[in-house]
Amino acid sequence: MSRADNVFLIGPMGAGKSTIGRHLAELLNKDFQDSDHEIEKRTGANIPLIFEIEGEVGFRSRESSVIDDLSRKSNLVLATGGGVILSADNRLALHSRGVVVYLHAPLDTLLQRTRRDRQRPLLQTKDRRGTLEEIVKAREPIYRQTADIVVETAHRSPVSVAREIARKLEALQSNENAGS
Repeated sequence: MSRADNVFLIGPMGAGKSTIGRHLAELLNKDFQDSDHEIEKRTGANIPLIFEIEGEVGFRSRESSVIDDLSRKSNLVLATGGGVILSADNRLALHSRGVVVYLHAPLDTLLQRTRRDRQRPLLQTKDRRGTLEEIVKAREPIYRQTADIVVETAHRSPVSVAREIARKLEALQSNENAGS
């Protein structure tokens, strides 16, 4: 299995991983999966309930198990949860088993996209902006360090972002083939 068989999308909540991932999978003729949806399927509970019962530590443990399983598949586009990169094991699994694409969006875009969402436990605070700003500030360097490709998603359609990722994947593949 070549690393290019799999594409793993990382980035903060609201960056567009699930929506763009579906379009990208269709473009590349790959299967699409969303790690948060897989966690919910396996547990029979939604993410907020898992956080409520098990806390973030319990959720992250479940997330790591799902990432390990899903990243071993081939021909896959995987949308990951925003905090997936907090675990060194997750970062290693993603980087060694596929091409990691960081979907970047500025804070205002992330706030706009998540403003009505009540399914994100970390954003259920009085100061959503401050909370999201802290999360992004802490995770941004890790997203960039983990990524093979960085793509801007603000003010763009999911289809145009998916097309850009497909072009960058093709260029990356060409470079890797030329080097071997």
